[in-house]
Amino acid sequence: MARDFVVALVVGILQGIFEWLPISSEGNITIVLSALGRSPEAGVAFALFLHLGTALAATVYYRKDLWAVLQLLPTWRPTNATEGEHATMTFLAIGTLVSGVVGIAAYLTLVDAVSELGGGVFIALIGVLLVLTGAFQYLSQDRLGAGRTPTPRDAVLVGVAQGIAILPGVSRSGMTTGTLLLRGHEGPQAFRFSFLLAIPASVGGGLLGYLDTGLNTSLVAAGVALGAAAVVGYASIGALLRIVDELPFWGVCVGLGALAIAGGVLVV
Repeated sequence: MARDFVVALVVGILQGIFEWLPISSEGNITIVLSALGRSPEAGVAFALFLHLGTALAATVYYRKDLWAVLQLLPTWRPTNATEGEHATMTFLAIGTLVSGVVGIAAYLTLVDAVSELGGGVFIALIGVLLVLTGAFQYLSQDRLGAGRTPTPRDAVLVGVAQGIAILPGVSRSGMTTGTLLLRGHEGPQAFRFSFLLAIPASVGGGLLGYLDTGLNTSLVAAGVALGAAAVVGYASIGALLRIVDELPFWGVCVGLGALAIAGGVLVV
C-alpha cells in the first residue's frame, strides 16, 4: 500500500513537469509504470488520467485568459469569428472539436494495438514515436514568425496534431506548438494557444482513460497522484515556459526514444 502511494506521488510529480515540455508525458510515464510492473494498458490509462491534474493547473494559471475568452461568447457571431480575440475563441472551439474526434479514433486504435502487441513491442513503439516527435521538433525549432491572428485552418491542423498526441510517445505540447510554429506563429503565442487548447483535451483524455479501464489503483493513491500533478504543474509552468527555448528538447525526445526502443527490444 505504501508503495502505491510513493509510485502515485512520483508519477504525479513527473506529470506536473513533463506536461509542459515538448516531450511525451504520457509516453514517459507509461514507460515508468511499465518498469514498475504495471501492464501497458494500465500504464496508458493512468497516464491519461493524470492529465486531469495538469488540466486543473493550466486552468488556474490561465484563468484570466479563459475568462476573457468566455466574456466574448455572447458577442461572437460568424461574421466576426476570425477577428481579434473572437478569433482565439473560434480557434479553441474548432481545435477542441477536431482534436476530440481524432483523439477518440486514435485511442480506439491504441487500445486494439496494445491488446495485440506484447509489452516489450509496445514500449519499443513508444520509443519510435518519441524519436519521430523529436525529429518534428527539430524541423520546427527555427520557424519562428511574427504574431498573427489564428485562423480556422490553424485550428484544424493543430486539432489533428493534438488528437494524434493521445498516443503515448507523441508529445502534445511538442506537436501543437510545432504545428503553430510551422504555420508562422511566434514562440510565446504558440505556447499560449497550445496550453489553452490543452485544457479541454486533457480533461477529455483523462475522463476517457478513466471510463475505459478505471483507476487501476486505490482512490487515495489516485488522489495523491492528481494532487501532485496539479500542484507541481502550477508551480513549474511559469519557470518551464521561461526556459523552454533554451534546451534542445528534440534531443531529449530522441535520447529517451532510443532508450525505450533498446529496453523494449530487450524485453522481447
